[in-house]
Amino acid sequence: MISTEELAGRLETTRHRIAEAAVAAGRQPGDVVLLGVTKTHPPELARAAVQLGLVDLAENRVQELTAKRTEVPGARWHLVGRLQRNKVKDIVGTQTLVHSVDRRSLVDALSARAERDGVVQRLLVQVNVGEDPAKGGCRFTETEDLVAYARARPNLAVEGLMTILPLPPEGADPIEEARPRFAALREQRDAVRARFPEVVHLSMGMSADLEAAVAEGATMVRVGTALFGPRGDGPWRKDAA
Repeated sequence: MISTEELAGRLETTRHRIAEAAVAAGRQPGDVVLLGVTKTHPPELARAAVQLGLVDLAENRVQELTAKRTEVPGARWHLVGRLQRNKVKDIVGTQTLVHSVDRRSLVDALSARAERDGVVQRLLVQVNVGEDPAKGGCRFTETEDLVAYARARPNLAVEGLMTILPLPPEGADPIEEARPRFAALREQRDAVRARFPEVVHLSMGMSADLEAAVAEGATMVRVGTALFGPRGDGPWRKDAA
């Protein structure tokens, strides 16, 4: 695990990258929320991040998010990995923003649980911009229909779109590879927003390509390795030795 001092330096560097990219694009750095992806890293590191002012934290797995949530006071949690319907009960009512809603059956499950519990579940619709079979997300052409469907269901708030890009080809510039796809998602968001003004957020960009994401309008970037170092061998568990 990296030290708090190293984390502070990595956080400063990442924020500087975001700020430079925002200014170059004529945007305000404060318009971009940095999400720290704490996947596989222990709660001690997540707590250090919160103490350094990085309060928006993200996990890929429901089990790991659930295990860490009570261990990291002051964090605002985001689920950026695939959500199975049988795990909906562990997310609804926890004030977690779900970035990965990509199908009607998941919309139905979230809505039913939120209605039962008397809460509003916030979500983003995930779009498979790169048409990568290894990635989740609805088809690009299905985006507006899925947003409309989710908006019509009780107790849901659709706040934006999210994408995870395919890995760039070996030797390719990740910024150049990513930028047209991020631009396509922004254009799609703008088209959807003309009909549904509350669909504001664009969750896109990670450690290698955040500059391209910010240039194309990202409101949230998801950064793990650049902040916390290489991932561990598996998810953190409270009962791990």
